[in-house]
Amino acid sequence: MTRIDRRALFTSGAAAALLTATGVSLDAAPRGGGRMRLAVPRPDGAFIPAARGAVFETLTEIGPDGVLKGALATGWQSDADARIWTLTLRDGVHFHDGRAFGAADVLASLETHGMWENAAVAQAEQSGALQVRLELAAGNPQLPYMLSNADLVIAPADDVTGALAQGIGTGLYRTRRQTPGRDFLGERVVQHYKDGQAGWVDSIEIVVIPDAAVRAEALRDGFVDVAELPLAQGLRGRGDFRFHPSADDMALAANHNVGLPKTISARAPLDDGRIAERWWMTRA
Repeated sequence: MTRIDRRALFTSGAAAALLTATGVSLDAAPRGGGRMRLAVPRPDGAFIPAARGAVFETLTEIGPDGVLKGALATGWQSDADARIWTLTLRDGVHFHDGRAFGAADVLASLETHGMWENAAVAQAEQSGALQVRLELAAGNPQLPYMLSNADLVIAPADDVTGALAQGIGTGLYRTRRQTPGRDFLGERVVQHYKDGQAGWVDSIEIVVIPDAAVRAEALRDGFVDVAELPLAQGLRGRGDFRFHPSADDMALAANHNVGLPKTISARAPLDDGRIAERWWMTRA
């Protein structure tokens, strides 16, 4: 791909003007607005992992600090043997196409993902519009943690597979454009239960660039704001960039116009795939 081709790639659908670099401490308060542009090395199936984390949600979520918290499930309880579980679901949630979220969507999605076999679920049933009962073959106190797996995202019951492919979820960002294996554009949902807690940027744009040198060039020249990079090589003036975890042991590089959370998860790439909702732009 020539340099002209690369410029065309990054200017399509978004302004490619260079952003002025500004410093920000790791514990600065997030601010809303702007578009975050991210370069990643490879797709994962039809959906780029960072896009998947922006569009879809799981029942539970492990925060960057390692603490389990509710997402689409607000509560869970079991019997003394941790064999029979009751999940209470969040009320007032809608999918991006307007359909209301409920217990039927959870059961259909988990079945599609093979959860019954993976977690040895002997029986699964809806015990209310917003309640699911799972009976396991054997006790498993780790079930709430299992439900945070990024693969166990929830989609509408009447077409789980289609919704997963089209990008119809309950996440902070709705799909505006996606080319499987190439690029994605997501737009912030106007009202969401995570308002004030996550989802700081107005939109997230992700492009797949297999070549690390080209990703570094795109970051260096201001066409993207964050890039997955194994090394800081190719970035002139290392002081103009911030590296995570560090410049010598890095996974991500960002321009100084990107605000980094105080705590960033190291369990999985791209801040557990939730970089779109956890990071922010210091200038809109």
